[in-house]
Amino acid sequence: MFGFLNCNKPIGFSSRDVVNVVQGQLSRRKIKVGHCGTLDPLAEGVLVIGVGPAAKLVPYVHQTSKCYLGTFRLAAESPTGDMEFEPTLHMDHPVPSLQQLVVACEKLTGVIEQTPPVYSAIKVGGKRAYEMARQGRDLEMPTRKVHIESIRIVSFDFPNLELEITCGTGTYIRTLGMDLAKAVGTVAVMTALTRTRVGDFAISDTVSVDEIRRNNLESMLLPASMGVSHLPRLIVGPDQCKRLANGLCLGDQQPDRANALDPNAEHIAAITADGRLKAILVQKDEHWCPKKVFPG
Repeated sequence: MFGFLNCNKPIGFSSRDVVNVVQGQLSRRKIKVGHCGTLDPLAEGVLVIGVGPAAKLVPYVHQTSKCYLGTFRLAAESPTGDMEFEPTLHMDHPVPSLQQLVVACEKLTGVIEQTPPVYSAIKVGGKRAYEMARQGRDLEMPTRKVHIESIRIVSFDFPNLELEITCGTGTYIRTLGMDLAKAVGTVAVMTALTRTRVGDFAISDTVSVDEIRRNNLESMLLPASMGVSHLPRLIVGPDQCKRLANGLCLGDQQPDRANALDPNAEHIAAITADGRLKAILVQKDEHWCPKKVFPG
């Protein structure tokens, strides 16, 4: 049991609910499980779950870009920024043009500062922000830098706006929609959100929660190497695999960085000729040495 489940999380399920379903299928076996990026219960789509030793790769999957389809209602607002509460409509707000929205999207791409919503799972002073917000407490949310690769307007028929957003980890899509609305002189609530991709894991290849319940988990696992496809890679042979399994460093071979998102990445993936992930390597004294070693 070593790989990833690409699950299509349904609306109404928390990410933890899906993990519980997976763990329920493994109840007789002590196998680690971890999800790669929380989706709110009101959202649906790709939820990548590491099973077995692949649970150790969750931080690496977090480094990959994510793609979302989000729909928003302009000239409307709610305490949560979504449809958890009945939104207040503002009939007197201006109607932005498509060109105004396009310009605002361009200004919100790249590295930007974002203030997470009060109703979020971020911890403030050791407590979940949404728990304190529901208690009526005033919170000052810390800003964070996030990377927005692109924002594309899929459709616009006021007051409804649909966006395709490609971004890095830690981005709050509802906040991005609210910031976009503010830039054109109005407000917005997010009415629906679907995560369509996480790294190489696409929504077209997902399995449902019902399929996880019915079928053999091992038959649905995707290769662990998919979770580190963004890292430079070094192809290792049988002798090198033995060295890595014994915790020994390799020679001074250089990894293939042609397809890496970050050519200066500190970690590289040791991959066998048939595509199996053998180890995550770091450089020590000009040699590549194992940080994490995997079975097989």
